[in-house]
Amino acid sequence: MPLTPPPPFANEPFTDFTRDENRRRMQEALDLVHAQFGKRYQLVIGGERYTTPEFFPSFNPSKKGEVIGYFCKATTQHAEQAMQAALKTFESWQHTSAEKRADRILKAAAILKRRRHEMAAWLVCEVGKSWVEADVDVAEAIDFCEFYAREALRLAEPQPLTHLAGEKSELRYIPLGVGVVVPPWNFPLAILAGMTAAAIVTGNTIVLKPSSDSPATGYKFMEVLEEAGVPAGVVNFITGPGGVTGDYLVSHARTRFIAFTGSKPVGLGISEKAGRQAPGQVWIKRAILEMGGKDAILVADDADVDAAVEGVAASAFGFQGQKCSACSRAIVDEKIYDQFLEKLVARTRSLTVGPPSEQKNYMGPVINERAFKTIMDYIDVARSEGRIVSGGEPGPSEGHFIMPTVVADVDPKARLAQEEIFGPVLAVIKCRDFEEGLSIANGTEYGLTGAVYTRSPERMDAARRRFHVGNLYINRKCTGAMVGAHPFGGFNMSGTDSKAGGRDYLLLFTQAKSIAEKV
Repeated sequence: MPLTPPPPFANEPFTDFTRDENRRRMQEALDLVHAQFGKRYQLVIGGERYTTPEFFPSFNPSKKGEVIGYFCKATTQHAEQAMQAALKTFESWQHTSAEKRADRILKAAAILKRRRHEMAAWLVCEVGKSWVEADVDVAEAIDFCEFYAREALRLAEPQPLTHLAGEKSELRYIPLGVGVVVPPWNFPLAILAGMTAAAIVTGNTIVLKPSSDSPATGYKFMEVLEEAGVPAGVVNFITGPGGVTGDYLVSHARTRFIAFTGSKPVGLGISEKAGRQAPGQVWIKRAILEMGGKDAILVADDADVDAAVEGVAASAFGFQGQKCSACSRAIVDEKIYDQFLEKLVARTRSLTVGPPSEQKNYMGPVINERAFKTIMDYIDVARSEGRIVSGGEPGPSEGHFIMPTVVADVDPKARLAQEEIFGPVLAVIKCRDFEEGLSIANGTEYGLTGAVYTRSPERMDAARRRFHVGNLYINRKCTGAMVGAHPFGGFNMSGTDSKAGGRDYLLLFTQAKSIAEKV
């Protein structure tokens, strides 16, 4: 019996935390999650739970030493076991109808909606997201599931082809095979759910290896998939160091594709390993890579300065600047530079920093001690490459907190203006005019997101044509891409321009088979 088609896609609304009821429910969810701290979690391979001799902790970045949970440290033997489970399940899952696969993903979206505050609470605790940032992460995960389920149904429909007399022609999008999905810690639910849903709704099976900084969130999504009725072995969940299991799986002869979001060095390493033919490998592996950014907001002399300040502050310091889309360069016309800088400093100093479990705090911690040290090293560099006008010091000592930092008068070629910092550090660069500003904006090896603030239609058009980024925004912040509305992915060293959340994305997980029958 055919399943009822879902209604047209619409983005999931965000939670209004000004309402007492929503605040109460979020606090209850935080209490529920906190009560589960310290539990041990297993691998999930072929639907069975496995325990390894060694475990590793996932820490709360807001409170040094507090353990969220303990996770199995998988070996290459476990990775091979997961690969074999995925291969076996692929034999049947690839022939499951698009309607049934989409139905499972839509059920997962419904479960995420029901468990929304609980899932957000895990994000607050495990990676230090504020209530708002965590809620948006969950909403995006729901959107990915809802959107990709509908896209799978669209691709399963008869595709338009040129008619030839005497022939019956069709085009089918078929799955690739077994893939390895490696999501990041900074959107540990949204991106993990998006890449996983895209891979399996198109008929592939996967080995899912979440970041070791956010394995609890990944495990909770695995539970969602099981509750939604995704068959055992479609998704096989392993945890542990990527240098062991990740490298093994990327190089495996039976791996058909790798979907990765993370840093440029790791992404390039995956690309290199995937490009080598392993003994017995009969295909060219597909690498779907979303990497870093050095994103800029260009503020023209005719901009609404207050709006630009708000957009830059939100883009630079939302989730502590730990987004590949975050604004790390503000390029400002010299005619309004001083005015902009004064207002930006005032706005930055108004941002509250502290444990994100407390709703009042806008910024939480950076992800771990290693990130803290790296970012503080960049702040030391900033003292010689510019002028620190706000921040520049650690925040509350109980966690990995860093105050939002604004560095003025940075040279466009300085390290601070070229290297991805992935933290709450903003370089402010002065330009002579809009033309020079565009040149500076394009003057890095990245090309992910960017924004311009201007009232001039001519300048807007120039940015549309010449600002070389995958996601350009005009008179708004450069973060906050919405599924369906802003297909997301960048140019150059920012990745393979995968366009997650867009109508092209599922094509990356399929191959097209053309069939012609003489009649």
